[in-house]
Amino acid sequence: METLNGDHISLRALEPEDLSFLKMIENDQAIWEVSHTQTPYSSYILKEYLKNSHKDIYEIKQLRLVIDHLEEAIGLIDLFDFDPKNKRAGVGVIIAAGANRNKGYGSEAVQLLIKYAFTYLGVHQLYCNISEDNRPSIQLFESCGFKQVGLKKDWNFINGDYKSEFLYQLIRP
Repeated sequence: METLNGDHISLRALEPEDLSFLKMIENDQAIWEVSHTQTPYSSYILKEYLKNSHKDIYEIKQLRLVIDHLEEAIGLIDLFDFDPKNKRAGVGVIIAAGANRNKGYGSEAVQLLIKYAFTYLGVHQLYCNISEDNRPSIQLFESCGFKQVGLKKDWNFINGDYKSEFLYQLIRP
């Protein structure tokens, strides 16, 4: 599908071979704050997740795609809380720690996902929630046209402290 192929990366469905990559991402405690994870995922749970990842977004209200660069998985991008009645969905993205960060791959992935969501799913708007101190994500989503529309004060309790969270939206032109 043309919509899911960019100049440097492509977005594709999860495959059983992605188990070790998925386990590395999901169990990276450095990003648990962003993913709201509190416990590690077992290989068994992730295998079961992969078995069901083929289900339709209209059924499970979520779509997770792998970000590929030169046929190597470098990240994940999600549509979540898909609401076909109100034509909206949340967006989340992660590029695995290491050499692939800060190269524009996250931005390209978000742009591809925007095009896919607006063109194929007919959504009217996309949104994301970003911690007030997550400058890289704020810059990423602002560079893709998202606008800050709200602040949820003391929204998340992280390491004994409350952090506020911004709400960003992109409404279809």
